[in-house]
Amino acid sequence: MTLVLNEEQLMLKESARDFLQQRAPLSHLRELRDSGNTRGYSPELWSEMADMGWTAILVPEQYGGLEYGYSGLGIVLEESGRTLTPSPLLSTCLMGVTALTTGGSDEQRRKYLPEVAAGSHLLALAVNESSVHAPCSVATAAQASGEGFSLTGRKTAVIDGHNADTLIVSARTRGTEHEADGISLFLVPADHPGIHTERYRVLDTHTAAHMTLDKVEIGPDAVLGELHRGMAVLDPVLNAGAIGQSAELLGVAQEAFERTLGYLKERKQFGVLIGSFQALQHRAAVMFGDIEQCKSIVLKGLRALDKGDENLSEIASLIKAKLSETAHHVTAEAIQMHGGIGMTDEFDIGFFLKRCQILETFLGDHYFHLDRFAGQRGY
Repeated sequence: MTLVLNEEQLMLKESARDFLQQRAPLSHLRELRDSGNTRGYSPELWSEMADMGWTAILVPEQYGGLEYGYSGLGIVLEESGRTLTPSPLLSTCLMGVTALTTGGSDEQRRKYLPEVAAGSHLLALAVNESSVHAPCSVATAAQASGEGFSLTGRKTAVIDGHNADTLIVSARTRGTEHEADGISLFLVPADHPGIHTERYRVLDTHTAAHMTLDKVEIGPDAVLGELHRGMAVLDPVLNAGAIGQSAELLGVAQEAFERTLGYLKERKQFGVLIGSFQALQHRAAVMFGDIEQCKSIVLKGLRALDKGDENLSEIASLIKAKLSETAHHVTAEAIQMHGGIGMTDEFDIGFFLKRCQILETFLGDHYFHLDRFAGQRGY
């Protein structure tokens, strides 16, 4: 399999890059931060993204989407990583849509997917209950209540939870706290009585939420997938999320490297360009080689998602581990090569390191995914 983009994908990449560089440069992120924007993203820009068709990329045609595949959405996520654009693409258009297409009934898909494709409905995945990514550690309880359920518990680090119209909540319907069996997924209106949302800003100035559910009453039609077998839906969602994050990390790493390379070619020390120093050239060469390798790795992962590869969990963990490691190395080197100015808020390069640190830990860090891969291989 040749790991290169076809002509149509190259056109999408160019279109996404032009749009984001013009409409959402890094100054856009600064403006959202400094204006005290509580959403963490621009609804006007999101509407424009919907007009570009990005919100419909994964949605099947029968529900009003483009059905262009993960490879297409991955291209957009990569380019959004270059500009650090805050948007609900990852939470809604990748993980939310994957959850509905994987486990949703036809009725649920018809209810949510057309609005998601139009950009008018946001989804958020409420899974983790501590600062450590542990999707099987679920204490939130879903107790039988009439014909439905009553949800009680707490979720943390819910990306776009404060903006969502509908939450995808994991809760335990049987078994003990750390068992994979007995976890169920529920589609819950975010404004449902009994849900308390606490928004907060994370390191990279993007936003997330802590959520408390207190006897949230829902009907039987809220169950997503099979009762007690929520991990059968959640695993594919988390695999897609890990690969999508890796695509964004690739964009972060590429932009940080290119900006650093430009700096090496213009910054002088002792009367000469610092790019002429052999030690810095060697470090830049290592970064270049790693990034080139990661381009192929991410494309391999996106195509594995499109094909429904039987080894997808292993592939997703390997890719997330590698991209987390590479992006962290590149963004840290970028700060060092810029020297003292790289640590200042006035200079943009520090934003890339901050975004990298959030992406590399969300949905499991380098060590989590290495351990997950080893476990899948029987170690």
